[in-house]
Amino acid sequence: MTSEASTVSPTDVDAAASLLRGVASLTPLQPNPRLSARTGSQVWLKREDLQVVRSYKVRGAYSLIARLEPADRALGVVCASAGNHGQGLAYACAALGVRGRVYLPRNTPRQKRDRIATLGGDVVEVRVLGDTYDDAAQAAREDAARTGATLVPAFDDPRTIAGQGTVVKELVEQLPTVPDVVVLPVGGGGLLAGALAWLGERHPGVRVVGVEPAGAASMAAALAAGGPVDLHHLDTFVDGAAVRRVGAATYPIVAASRAELVSVPEGQVCTEMLALYQSDGIIAEPAGALATAALTDPIHVEPGSTVVAVVSGGNNDVSRYAEVVERALVHEGRKHYFLVDFPQEPGALRRFLDEVLGPDDDITLFEYVKRNNRETGPALVGIEISRPQDLGPLLERMAAAPPHIEPVPADSPLFRFLL
Repeated sequence: MTSEASTVSPTDVDAAASLLRGVASLTPLQPNPRLSARTGSQVWLKREDLQVVRSYKVRGAYSLIARLEPADRALGVVCASAGNHGQGLAYACAALGVRGRVYLPRNTPRQKRDRIATLGGDVVEVRVLGDTYDDAAQAAREDAARTGATLVPAFDDPRTIAGQGTVVKELVEQLPTVPDVVVLPVGGGGLLAGALAWLGERHPGVRVVGVEPAGAASMAAALAAGGPVDLHHLDTFVDGAAVRRVGAATYPIVAASRAELVSVPEGQVCTEMLALYQSDGIIAEPAGALATAALTDPIHVEPGSTVVAVVSGGNNDVSRYAEVVERALVHEGRKHYFLVDFPQEPGALRRFLDEVLGPDDDITLFEYVKRNNRETGPALVGIEISRPQDLGPLLERMAAAPPHIEPVPADSPLFRFLL
């Protein structure tokens, strides 16, 4: 391990755990029958969604702020956040009596904005600007340079990393035996780096797997490039892990380790969010479902092994569930969209329903634009099928039908208006 990678030691994580005692909750470690049956292993969930601010991010924020000298505390603190780190900072500021400012990108769910304001009370100010986390991070850096406030990074500081690493120290101590596999969500890399810093010396035999969203795989990009790089395109759906560039402090720890790194499509995350809710009674935000979404595909574990996956956050806005369901259906191959050029004559829609749709197919969207000066009129039609294998027969019936019907592929720009 390089000297850079040694900036966080197991002792640092232990010290952070002592600071957090009585401040952060000792979150449950629960067996999960659904995932255990699916993998053939014993799967446990570390429920950081039940943390005091409903995510593990309070650990890093408090760990950093609690170590500040009185003069630095007097100047206040500032951070950028996708939502959860801001809640952790707000809670820490209120607990320690330190004034703070939180910068959020505009895509931050309203529920997270409101929680930050509630947790911070009179000592924390919320400022919303920019389209991505990185826009908010730039604003926070400028604020710190201008005012002298201490910048509290969401992941890119050894004190933050040490605090996040207490999640894994805690879960190992809760189990009767050391786990075989630990699966963690990855955004900027703070949780993964903290876990590796502690496990690397205390339990080097543990297999550590980091899971990134496919549309924001910034750690994989950094490892491929030999250092942190900016992603050209960023899908912000998994907002808690949508980071364009990983940290200069987190990268060397991950690069020096033997940790595995995988990614999962955002639609797969949505499918897992619904499974957590419907089968397990767990309300997970997209980043909170990252680790469990990867179990069995692409992560494969040995039957009978002990696996712990971290449910990292539960700050999900209920208004997002319509989009979650939509993305899940598209990912599972049960929701499809088509452009149908209907003849502008009586009975055209009835014939489409009778000749094209199967008995279990359902129209979920129909947007028809009638043009009086043409013989045909286009319609955007969304169809939900019961099983992915029903698509083939549906396409065959469409090919034989009189209207010209064109599928809308999932990578079409049109999908930006549907999801």
